[in-house]
Amino acid sequence: MKKTLILIGAGAGLGNAVAREFAEHDFRVALVARSKEHLDEYEAELKAEGYEVMTRAADALYPETLTKAIREISAEWGTADALVYNVGITTPDGKQEITSELLMQRYQIDAASAYHCTSLVATDEFAKKKGAILFTGGGFAKTFQPILFLKPLCIDKAALNAMNIVLHHELEPKGIFVGSVLVSGVIAPGDEKYDPALIAKEYWKMYTERNAFEVVY
Repeated sequence: MKKTLILIGAGAGLGNAVAREFAEHDFRVALVARSKEHLDEYEAELKAEGYEVMTRAADALYPETLTKAIREISAEWGTADALVYNVGITTPDGKQEITSELLMQRYQIDAASAYHCTSLVATDEFAKKKGAILFTGGGFAKTFQPILFLKPLCIDKAALNAMNIVLHHELEPKGIFVGSVLVSGVIAPGDEKYDPALIAKEYWKMYTERNAFEVVY
């Protein structure tokens, strides 16, 4: 029976590249993103490539929509074997005022909802399956080189990096692996290092090897 990946934050870049990487290793993939229209496109594209795909629309700003999506996926395909949380607002700040209200909103999307999804999937059954939860972290939040036009994202990825460490140590005794790939450059198709397909291999390596729970890529 095929294993199942739930990918929160499907998209034409890294998200779908991770889905393809796992699908290449005989996983079926459940894609979650805000836009049903885009999800329909991704589903058609991946199915045309021979992969088994399910999609659910949900918005990381509203955790209850993630709860609904994950429960529906689990009801149809059973307990997942892996969860990837690949969400982050990368729109440049520009002249936008960075208020506490904006920071709280972005934190929910970039970090708090990652914790929420973890709490949903980290069940006893998930532990029995030696499940893995992987985050897309930010290398700039680890190497002290912030991107100043992405201030909320830098702050949130630093929090996500810390969350990864906390959850790794909390869930490891149960048999659940938690790890994070800290992307440190601009993701760009065709780039010799930051091509999405190349980065996606780090997720598969982390899933299979379960050694380093934090990789700066």
